[in-house]
Amino acid sequence: MTGSTSALERMLDRISSTESAVRDRFPLFAAADSGEWTTSRRGSWAGGFWVGQLWLRARVTDDPRHRAAAETWAQRLEPAIAADTVTRGLTLWYGVAAGHRLGLSVTAGQQARAGAARLAATFDAAAGILPWGTAFGEPAEPLIARVDGLAGTIPLLAWAGAAHVATRHLATHLRICAAPTGLIPALSRSGAAWEPRGEPPAGWSRGEAWLLLALADAAQWLDGDHACLADELLDRWPWPISEIPAALRQHPEVPDTSAAAITAVALCKLGRPDRAQELVDVLVAHHLSAGDRPGRLLSGCYDLPRGLATTHELIWGDFFLMLALAILSGAVDPTDL
Repeated sequence: MTGSTSALERMLDRISSTESAVRDRFPLFAAADSGEWTTSRRGSWAGGFWVGQLWLRARVTDDPRHRAAAETWAQRLEPAIAADTVTRGLTLWYGVAAGHRLGLSVTAGQQARAGAARLAATFDAAAGILPWGTAFGEPAEPLIARVDGLAGTIPLLAWAGAAHVATRHLATHLRICAAPTGLIPALSRSGAAWEPRGEPPAGWSRGEAWLLLALADAAQWLDGDHACLADELLDRWPWPISEIPAALRQHPEVPDTSAAAITAVALCKLGRPDRAQELVDVLVAHHLSAGDRPGRLLSGCYDLPRGLATTHELIWGDFFLMLALAILSGAVDPTDL
């Protein structure tokens, strides 16, 4: 059994225990000591990653019961899919379209395409973006752009026939988020100008990871030249690529394994499996639990400024590590998701 396969087995165990614990609620993050999940009835922005894990399990095990479970959970995402937020791109791509992309569900493909059409309809042509939205308490005005509104959204829209929207959405973010001092992860629009926002702050490592993933997907779905932009981003990567980054560069003592897991998937998609394997090996050896509660990717940091889930298991960290492992073991092709 290879290292990737062994780690996948551990993560499958964790999915089974999570399934029993959360019943019909979506897991978001779990305490490192107890493993108890904080859950959401509708899934918030992260519910698609739990369903994505269920689709991956169905692909890896080829068990009809696992496929049926993923189908059921995908239907439960409908409220999140209708929410006013660009992050529904994440939910739709990894939680719904994944079922179709992995060859497991026709219904999920139909559901994802319908949701993608609704998302594309929110495009603001004057601003050149899909607005962040109001679902999480932000105002409709001024418009907000965030770099974490790219991942998932880019491949989803391109796959669903709205590549023109994906292209402009990405191009605007590339133009406004770049700065001599590094990535600006969030901005608001004032008139025709964009101004930096403080949340999430500069130095947020997940911002670079989300952008790298979006560029990797854009190279596949939009234009191969985006791979060159990804290479340029890697050339100025703010931490050693085979190490776990700090959640915020201003606080090097607090790591975020979820940023590393996202990065590993992006590296797989960019044709750098050796670099991805190095990073995955670090995650598995030092942060993936074993023993009587196996398969938990620990040391994830959700929101350091707010003190929210700063040393926890995060559902998106679990998902992206599992996806990286599935790709590296050959169970999933990097172009599937």
